[in-house]
Amino acid sequence: MKKLSARRRHPLAAVVVLLLALAATGGLYAAFAPADKAQADDTAQSLAIDEGKKLYAVGCSSCHGTGGQGSSDGPSLVGVGAAAVDFQVGTGRMPLQQQGAQAPKKKVIYNQAQIDQLAAYISSLGAGPSVPTQKQYSPDGADIAKGGELFRTNCAQCHNFTGEGGALTHGKFAPSLEGVSPKHIYEAMQTGPQNMPSFPDTTMPEKNKKDIIAYLDAVNGEKTESPGGLKLGGLGPVSEGLFGWIFGLGSLIAVAVWVAARTAKAKKS
Repeated sequence: MKKLSARRRHPLAAVVVLLLALAATGGLYAAFAPADKAQADDTAQSLAIDEGKKLYAVGCSSCHGTGGQGSSDGPSLVGVGAAAVDFQVGTGRMPLQQQGAQAPKKKVIYNQAQIDQLAAYISSLGAGPSVPTQKQYSPDGADIAKGGELFRTNCAQCHNFTGEGGALTHGKFAPSLEGVSPKHIYEAMQTGPQNMPSFPDTTMPEKNKKDIIAYLDAVNGEKTESPGGLKLGGLGPVSEGLFGWIFGLGSLIAVAVWVAARTAKAKKS
């Protein structure tokens, strides 16, 4: 019986086998890599929470309670979210130096990594607003005119028309918004710190917040110019008119009295 001759392999067979092997390897990577990444993220988040808990125990628990439940010296932090922590600690308002009508802005004592750890721990106590991304609070492409309209409707009663700040009752005040970062302005609108009402996305959409930030940057930013000269706190025509009457008219009266006195003295002599 004649032996069957060995079949010759197709020249592309080796290439096909190699591609199948690579595809199998890629499939295995796709199957396991996301799980590994998720596990690494969970581990990093757990470490951040643990470090944040240590920082909280030293700097915050005396007022807000050992578990963030609050006390007679400080409100509960359950559900305030990471944005509230980033704003309050990132502007130096917390930890509070002493009890008073309002927590003023002061020098920040924590670095950003520690603030993020504190925020991670507070977020673990209950869901709340998260720290916004740069895309959310960047004023690029926003409607400045719309932002001015929204600001005058919702904010000017306390912060005045250009965000210069103003006095409230019982020793409280609306702080000046000059020099405040867009991220902190966004977080303040999200969380409503102290006397300020909160404006969540259900009340004021993200786009409207960007518009307000763009307006404040236009009228109260580092590059803002005041073509009228002294802006008198940006309080508007009432304060400017009062200044004109008191100092302008008062100066004219003083000059008139001086001229009359000099004239009378000249006539006597």
